[in-house]
Amino acid sequence: MVRAGIYARISSDREGDNLAISRQLADCEALAARREWTVVERYVDSDISAYSGKRRPQYQRMLEEIDAGVVEAVVVYHADRLHRHPRELEDFIDLCQRTKTKLATVSGDLDLSTHEGQLLARITGAVARSESDAKSRRNVRKHEELAAAGKVSGGGSRPYGYEADKRTIRAEEAEVIRDCATRVLAGDSLRSICKDMNARGVLTVMGKQWSPQTLRRMLMGPRISGQRAHHGEIVAKAEWPAIITARQTQQLRAKLGDPDRRTNRTARRYLLTRLLRCSHCGTQLYARPRADGSRRYVCASGPGFGGCGKVTVVADPVEAFVVEAVLHRLESPKLSEALAKPSTDAKADDWQAEVERTQAQLDELAGMWAAGEITRGEWLKARPPIEKRQTTAKKRLAALNRTTALLPFLADAARVREQWQAMTLTRQQQIVAALLDHVVVGPAVRGRNRFDHSRLAAVWRV
Repeated sequence: MVRAGIYARISSDREGDNLAISRQLADCEALAARREWTVVERYVDSDISAYSGKRRPQYQRMLEEIDAGVVEAVVVYHADRLHRHPRELEDFIDLCQRTKTKLATVSGDLDLSTHEGQLLARITGAVARSESDAKSRRNVRKHEELAAAGKVSGGGSRPYGYEADKRTIRAEEAEVIRDCATRVLAGDSLRSICKDMNARGVLTVMGKQWSPQTLRRMLMGPRISGQRAHHGEIVAKAEWPAIITARQTQQLRAKLGDPDRRTNRTARRYLLTRLLRCSHCGTQLYARPRADGSRRYVCASGPGFGGCGKVTVVADPVEAFVVEAVLHRLESPKLSEALAKPSTDAKADDWQAEVERTQAQLDELAGMWAAGEITRGEWLKARPPIEKRQTTAKKRLAALNRTTALLPFLADAARVREQWQAMTLTRQQQIVAALLDHVVVGPAVRGRNRFDHSRLAAVWRV
């Protein structure tokens, strides 16, 4: 009795019904019966391409059980179901020779114990690889053409905000997108927005709750502003209508892609975190709670901090003083005039263009290295100055967007004062950081126990 295992694979099962797998198994069962082999195991990899290089769990299990002697023969519909890479085929031939494993295919016999059979397997594998390469090139070119024309690429679930045709706007979801974009640009955190939407029962396309990562990906994607992206880059105006403006997408991508953006999940408990500096050494002051519940900002010394340890200030009065200064500045007519200058948009467009230009240079540089036109050393040498220019552009763009976040409040600055206590801490911090670069904190005067505002020297952004 020859113990046989059947291997079946389908590269893509869009309908999820496994009909092609069922047909492969049925034909392989019939072939095993004609050979009078006993099928002891079936190995099925569904919706996994051999060409892609992804791990095929059932194929790996089959190899292990061939090596262990569990199966003595393999039945497969066609040799290309087993391999699309010559390297894989050579490993399989070695294993079959070592274990004297037989191979039978529905489309014709392959005897891997003979030189002629091995040659035929290699030719069959080479033809299959060539077909896969050609198919891959056609697929890549097709997607490039679709992107350049601003067309829908097809496949996958429908995008949030649009119907199943990926072109028609779904009104209630579009309103959610507009609200989220407005809130992010006004200073709300992704986490607070997700918490609010989940509490209201607003779900994603997949019927799941929102996470900051999912929301960030949607808001940074140019699709919602009617633009077509390819490999993360905006390449054309899309055939579907926009939900938000292209300018809003530019602002969202700059804001959420800011290298200095705080990305950890620890809630911000101190309004002036990262905004206070020591007058002695220039080091950032760190938040330090005390056992009695009071809060302080301190110049922290020791490993990992590098401060001098000479400056400490109580949090509550310094925060109250800075907030009052910010609100007063926000109410100033001169500030409104400065922020309303038309040059702001032009500068933002220039910095956005620089970000895109440097990214194109980095992509071109990587392509030259991949093609062997430059050495790895030349690639490593050329990359840092381009990355430095890109980082600078992103920071400048983020700074402009911080200022832009204030524009909704300029028309009614008094309303900000009235609503300040009801605002989230994240939004308060965003408003403060948009106006204030940092505050230098001087040493306390010995014997003076009350708060001394003369210790503070503000450095304003605008």
